[in-house]
Amino acid sequence: MFAYKTPWIALLALWILCSIWWHVCKIKYLCIDEGQPALTSSKTSVFTIADGNRFRLELPGNFRLAKSKPNINANSLSRSLDTLVAYLKANPGRSMTIIGYYSLAETNATNFKNLGLARAEEMKRYLMQQGISAESLQTISVNDNLLFTAQGDSLEGGLDFAFADSEKIKTEPLTTTVVATTKEEELTASPKFRSIVNPIDLYFPLDGTNYFKTIDTKIFFDEAIQYLRENKDKKLLLTGHTDNSGPEPVNMQLSLARANMVKANLLKAGVNPDQIEVQPKGETQPKADNSTLSGRQANRRVTVAVVQ
Repeated sequence: MFAYKTPWIALLALWILCSIWWHVCKIKYLCIDEGQPALTSSKTSVFTIADGNRFRLELPGNFRLAKSKPNINANSLSRSLDTLVAYLKANPGRSMTIIGYYSLAETNATNFKNLGLARAEEMKRYLMQQGISAESLQTISVNDNLLFTAQGDSLEGGLDFAFADSEKIKTEPLTTTVVATTKEEELTASPKFRSIVNPIDLYFPLDGTNYFKTIDTKIFFDEAIQYLRENKDKKLLLTGHTDNSGPEPVNMQLSLARANMVKANLLKAGVNPDQIEVQPKGETQPKADNSTLSGRQANRRVTVAVVQ
């Protein structure tokens, strides 16, 4: 009788093990695939979390995320986030913003408006489980061109962290340099910095969310960041615009993504999130003729203005 039941017991045990693996690895995405090819190179990247000169944590590797999934696997980092948790507990007055990135190529099946916010909220929940106060954690989302693995089913990154009022941070609020074409170089060279009370336009490539870097934009942001630190009642208004290429709802979302990308970089530079307002306009307020190439280039912009 026992010999007759043995194969069925073995099959039942195998089925239980497979079910556990599927739930943990394919639903919760808590497994690390050692055979997964690197996104960039064989050299291990360094993920940095910093609060000015007060705190700096460098972690080899990055977060492993599944495409179209919000689940965060903190164990995918070679070192834990215990050091960050200890710093936040020792400094309850510090406010940290969790930035969640997402791609329009992903499918959002969460209850949040996008996967970036879902990922940021998932990390916030993890930190709260470690004893961090919810009042010291804020979340925002940014649409970005995320890099997926060759299989296209997962990515590394998707999260970033920024502290408010990091006075000693001198980071230029730009994380990616975009090379402009000849006509775009002429366009981006047109706005000259006069003073922070004069709005400045940041120009973008087609469908891109990283603006073209110029000397004048750097001077403007250096001055604006210092001004906001000295005037806590003042704000920066970031108004996103697009040309009329593509559907209007997509353009509205793209204009919001561009403004949010500028906001995310300002947060990393230490600006208080309460001093930044974002306003998407899509294709509704062109400054040039959309029927020409140069006109469409001029309309792909974010206008940055100090709110008096």
